[in-house]
Amino acid sequence: MSARIRRRPALPLLIAALAPGAGLAADNVSAPRVDIIGHRENLDRIPGSAYTIDRDTLESTRVFTTNEALRKIPGINARDEEGMGLRPNIGIRGLNPTRSTKLTLLEDGIPLSYAPYGDNATYYHPPIERFDRIEVLKGAGQVLYGPQTVGGVINYVTPTPPQDFRGSIALSSGNRGFFNARAQLGGDGFLLDLMRKHSDGARNNTHSELSDVNLKKVVALGGQQAVTLRLSHYVEESRMTYSGITDAEYRNFGARYNPFRNDYFDAQRTGASATHDVTLAGGAKLTTNLYYATFSRDWWRQASTTTDSQCAGFTAARGAGTAVNPDACGSIQGRLRDYTQYGIEPRVRVDHAALGVASELDAGLRLHREEQKRLQVNGTSASARAGTLAEDNLRETTAMAAFAQNRFLLGNLTISPGLRYEHIDNTRTNRLTNASGSTSLGQFIPSLGATWKYDATTTIFGGVHRGFAPPRTEDLINSNATFTDVGAEKSWNWEAGVRAAPMRGLDMQATAFRNDFQRLISVGSIAGGNTPLSQGEALFQGVEIAGRYGDPGGFYSTAALTWLPTAEQSTVFTQVANPVLAAGNSAAGNRLPYAPRKTATIGVGYLHASGLDVNVEAVHVGAQFSDFGNVADAASDARLTATEQQSGQFGRISAFTVFNATANYNLPQYKLTLFLTVKNLADKVYIVDRTRGILPGAPRLIQAGLRWDF
Repeated sequence: MSARIRRRPALPLLIAALAPGAGLAADNVSAPRVDIIGHRENLDRIPGSAYTIDRDTLESTRVFTTNEALRKIPGINARDEEGMGLRPNIGIRGLNPTRSTKLTLLEDGIPLSYAPYGDNATYYHPPIERFDRIEVLKGAGQVLYGPQTVGGVINYVTPTPPQDFRGSIALSSGNRGFFNARAQLGGDGFLLDLMRKHSDGARNNTHSELSDVNLKKVVALGGQQAVTLRLSHYVEESRMTYSGITDAEYRNFGARYNPFRNDYFDAQRTGASATHDVTLAGGAKLTTNLYYATFSRDWWRQASTTTDSQCAGFTAARGAGTAVNPDACGSIQGRLRDYTQYGIEPRVRVDHAALGVASELDAGLRLHREEQKRLQVNGTSASARAGTLAEDNLRETTAMAAFAQNRFLLGNLTISPGLRYEHIDNTRTNRLTNASGSTSLGQFIPSLGATWKYDATTTIFGGVHRGFAPPRTEDLINSNATFTDVGAEKSWNWEAGVRAAPMRGLDMQATAFRNDFQRLISVGSIAGGNTPLSQGEALFQGVEIAGRYGDPGGFYSTAALTWLPTAEQSTVFTQVANPVLAAGNSAAGNRLPYAPRKTATIGVGYLHASGLDVNVEAVHVGAQFSDFGNVADAASDARLTATEQQSGQFGRISAFTVFNATANYNLPQYKLTLFLTVKNLADKVYIVDRTRGILPGAPRLIQAGLRWDF
């Protein structure tokens, strides 16, 4: 089979279509989009914990990755992978962060994942530089979004196009081959955002280069109507392996060791969307999202895990900590994927008093379609980009959702019942054998939330909702077109909390939560195909606290704290296909993998009248287990096979704390900002993941740069 040839879209034509003059943007036209939190005053009526990271925070701390930004929000465990944040692993309230499968990701209210229903895994994520702010919502309000309602919703908001002509240029450079160049140009309701970035990441023999183009155009249509048009194109070219390392390799060669010099990940993602706002008779507001996206990625790799061997003796040598040469195996696997998704989602907001009570109703529909085309090509040399076709799969998903939430406004009390319905059709076709199978799933997702505005500075909130996450197409239907008895994830999620601003400059939020799973799914595939799908009952309970204090022209501080005393396997987790225990030998009462008991991000800073802004941040992640059996020391655990003991995929991950420091100097007379930032100030060496073998956290990163506005 020949290698695939990528065809890049004709971007100049697309840019011209959205350029100034392509529409008549009126002054004072707001950009139509779907916010999940929006303005600060909305917090008084949101029946759940809600957090926003604004542009000032993103810029003053010079966040390097999305993971770094999200750690500023309590309840989130954002795990690194390759050191650049290209594929974030985001867990919420103890849920496994691997591939960010347990939450809903949106950009300007539009589904961001390439297959949110059929394969909600994150192999693509926009660069953090693209966003103006980040919204995170947990609790009962999730039913307005979906399909995942077990963890939370993260909405990335891009900048609003300006009416006046303006722009900026930002440049930064640093160690480990880091360079970042970004330019923004806008006016007349149009915004063009260009970025080019590269870095060597966290390990040896790795390097990533990415380009990102983002365009937005706001057009006033008259009659209280407007539309936002968006176009984005992302290209990544990375020398990047999938496999971690073994414990012996870690001891003998260090955390940065990576013998895979010829593994490559190449990806492209193109998205287009339109959001139309119109104010209807009676004041109702109808917002309609129309979206389309394609994502293609080729990952050529010689091993997917530390136990994946493509030649004799290779796995044993790695387990023993002997230096290996993967190229001598004379083999490579190409995991080639093409995804397409498109859909339409109208939603309406109506103020009414249909039951004699002043109310606000949010309701809508979603029609969604996605396709996965998956190939595996086995080559016979380290540099091969063609070979024997081992897999040719087509996976199709069609989904329909209907949702509504009504807020009854009873003075200072707001009661918000809600309901979502998801109907999902899945089909899988093995195009090597022509075997094909289809199945359907329907689920009602109720919610009930309330807020009470105790006084002008304090709001108490609480709620309960049904957690739901659909199974992946490949988990429902195997390659022989037979069906697996795996259901959707289901839970009852409870929370109660308080938002308060007890003094000038101080904002606080505290939430207690309980997520009780009747079925929690452990995704089986780690792209090596050797980890069976498992399921069981689970319970998560804890408290999260966030606070911000800002003294204009002086000291400021932030804190995000999470305490998760309970992350329990309520029942034994067993493989779906048979009663065999999950990997690592699950036991009722054991702690779930990748659920640290404590996480914290605490920052302090000082803003001087001269324009100097200096801040320091400490990030702490508590100890965690990497398997269901809560193995502390893999080498001495008799429950594991000899291969498992040496694999690096089992064992306790120690707690770690890293420090970041940033200095910004603003020169308003020149419209210039200079900055210097150091991530992992002490150059601490630590482990973040064992899913496919040991992966290390990023080393010390030093970056300096400037931004010029015009």
